[in-house]
Amino acid sequence: MTKNDLATVVQWIERDRGVDREIVLTAIEQAIQQSARRNPSVTNDFRVEIDRKTLALRIFDTMVVNDEETGTGFITLARARKLDPNIQIDDTIEIELPAQFLGRITAQMTRQLILQKIHDAERSMVYTEFKNRIGEIVSGTVTAVSKRDVFVLVGKTEMILPAKERVSSEDFQVGDSVRAIVHKVKSEANGPSVILSRASNEFIRQLFRLEVSEIADGVVEIMSVARDPGYRTKIAVRTHDENVDPVGACVGLRGARVRNIVTELGNEKIDIVRWSSDIKSFVTQALAPAKLESIEIDPDYPSTVHVTVSPKEYSIAIGKRGQNVRLTTKLTGWHVDVAKALQFGTFEDQKAAAIKTLAETFSIPTSQATRLVNAGFLSIDGILDTDEAGFRAATGFDEVTASGIYAAAQAVAEITGMEIPSASADEEYAGDNSEGEE
Repeated sequence: MTKNDLATVVQWIERDRGVDREIVLTAIEQAIQQSARRNPSVTNDFRVEIDRKTLALRIFDTMVVNDEETGTGFITLARARKLDPNIQIDDTIEIELPAQFLGRITAQMTRQLILQKIHDAERSMVYTEFKNRIGEIVSGTVTAVSKRDVFVLVGKTEMILPAKERVSSEDFQVGDSVRAIVHKVKSEANGPSVILSRASNEFIRQLFRLEVSEIADGVVEIMSVARDPGYRTKIAVRTHDENVDPVGACVGLRGARVRNIVTELGNEKIDIVRWSSDIKSFVTQALAPAKLESIEIDPDYPSTVHVTVSPKEYSIAIGKRGQNVRLTTKLTGWHVDVAKALQFGTFEDQKAAAIKTLAETFSIPTSQATRLVNAGFLSIDGILDTDEAGFRAATGFDEVTASGIYAAAQAVAEITGMEIPSASADEEYAGDNSEGEE
């Protein structure tokens, strides 16, 4: 291998494989030595040295001084003293071999051996580089998708975004650009693997760090994150600077900062709340926009709070599929129990509520709903407790209006699974006689 050949190989590996020059040269030295030692004409002390500046390649072997040469690894005293006048019998001496000797050795060296050394060096370099970059956001290009695992080329390193670290609603195609966080670096038998994530809480933290200068500068601190990837995230922030609004800093002017993050996450909803050491205040803000009537710490169960909300706020506090209260529990680290408040109030308040409910349920004028309540019919089951004739008589409605409201009550009861009162024994008996007469 001439100096020009060596320079060409080194430049190609540096440029196309992205491997450091020193690593390349060391790998080539080791590959030549390993291959050469298979040759019976050299000893195990055979050594290759590449000059780091000129790329000149020199080879050496260590021999034992003897009275006369008796084979591999030995040199006569006369020849040895030409190199070192003070050398004695049984001493060892390292001698430099001529370049043409290397020609015979390189003929035995396989290309695969050099590439294997380079590949080992690449893997070592990848592990060393990325084990110190865990938690950092990287950008790359999708090179393949297999069974929902996405392979991403970042620089010259192929990484994997596993299905469990993806957001389920995201769909990647080959050639797409993708940003993700370096989640893990595993050292495996076939080389290190770099695992990416877009579903982790840390990805949210780092996105806010990139978008919000106050977080990057340490003025605003992210205290906790709770996430349902692809659907909703809650993030709690605080600041020690009384002149800074931590929530406003994260939201940005006209919502610009948080909007950029929402776009990156495919329109995942983000709730930003002010962290508080007072758990009651913290839970109250975390459950927003639900309005709480009361919140109490359980005296018997540690890290448990009981929240009471009005019936109309209950679904808001719980959230779709229990998401709001579940994320609040994760965000605060306290178990949050939500219950409906009992309905109390004056008779007039209850009457007004009943009129409003009936008017909305049956889509009837308030005047008709008021007549129903004044007649003692405060609910659907109250209407169905009597027969249609009794209902018409009690309310004074005309036959068409009374029949319409009564039929609507039956329909609502059927849809909601409410038990509809059965006919009386006399009515059933009368029905049987009429059928017999026919």
